[in-house]
Amino acid sequence: MGSFFNGNLRRTAWRIAALVLCVVAWHLATRERINLGVVTFQNVPPPGEVAESAWSLLQSPLVLQHLGASLRRVFIGFGLAAIAGVALGLAIGRARWAEDTLLPPLEVLRPIPAVAWIPLAILMFPSSEASMVFITFVGALFPVLLNTVHGVEAVDARLVASARSLGAGRLAVFREVILPGALPSVVTGLAIGMGTAWFCLVTAEMISGQFGIGYYTWMSYTIQNYADIVVGMLFIGVLGMGSSALVRRAGQALMPWRAVQEKRK
Repeated sequence: MGSFFNGNLRRTAWRIAALVLCVVAWHLATRERINLGVVTFQNVPPPGEVAESAWSLLQSPLVLQHLGASLRRVFIGFGLAAIAGVALGLAIGRARWAEDTLLPPLEVLRPIPAVAWIPLAILMFPSSEASMVFITFVGALFPVLLNTVHGVEAVDARLVASARSLGAGRLAVFREVILPGALPSVVTGLAIGMGTAWFCLVTAEMISGQFGIGYYTWMSYTIQNYADIVVGMLFIGVLGMGSSALVRRAGQALMPWRAVQEKRK
């Protein structure tokens, strides 16, 4: 037990040190105004200036409106994508008719970037709010869908055959074998989908939003407030990282056997 906690402490310290080193490198690059030709730090705001802008934003009453708008859009779009992606993935992974019917059109839609959906979403939905939720939904859907399909297809056929030989019906096989076997891939897809949801939402907010972190970042660019641009980027990164971590933590709670396996290692 002691070695387990010591190992976790070392990993946490190492991760914090990595973040600190990145901030130090950023500070040195902006202080020395490094110009490498391909990339230059002459106009990049230093960490201290960004910290002042972040503190000003946190003291502003607008911060709750920006955060609330983005979080609401992300979680609605992601929630819908999680339901649809898992349901479609389970169907496609288990039924050949579903794979032949549903997968071809979904594969055609999958490579289309979020930016390309924005004009059509504005035409399809009466409000910009609904269109931004839709773009978030589209961005999160495909990672969830494909990981669910791969997770179902990766379940060992011998486990299914063994369950059937013991008298398990189709529903019991699905509940006791398919779902637990596919769950790790499903959770991975949900975590990836949460990250892409933030990416797509920020893209939509830059174009058609009135509040939100993406809108704040874009407006900071238009008025050439460079420190606020970095603040918006950091908020997006922290919120995306935190929400993905919540998804992974919820997935771990659904898979207690994985925790037992990790302890045995």
